Amino acid sequence: MRIALVAHDAKKADMVNLLSKYRDVFSKHQLYATEATGKMIKKQLDLDINLLLPGPLGGDQQIGALVAKETIEMVFFLRDPLTAQPHEPDIAALLRVCDVHNVPLATNLGTAELLVNVLRQAV
Repeated sequence: MRIALVAHDAKKADMVNLLSKYRDVFSKHQLYATEATGKMIKKQLDLDINLLLPGPLGGDQQIGALVAKETIEMVFFLRDPLTAQPHEPDIAALLRVCDVHNVPLATNLGTAELLVNVLRQAV
């Protein structure tokens, strides 16, 4: 399965922790990530990740395009609903394209854990 990973700055550590906790699951899938999130994961977990542009430069839009082309099958976008910075990607467009194409999108750790359980069963 092809999975996209995006995280607001305040949630990048949560994303790394999620992938660390479920490294065995994520390592069996093709991973795509916006640049800062992906580099952090690569550095700390040594997972193979296809890096896209940074979120503020359109990486989230690249993920949206991959969803629309039916290349991405699941998205983890850990967002900070309280203190997101103006330079961080907005989830609205990505949420819309995921809904249009019926692609599951986790925006918090609770939903992310549920999707990980689906991934575990799919392997």
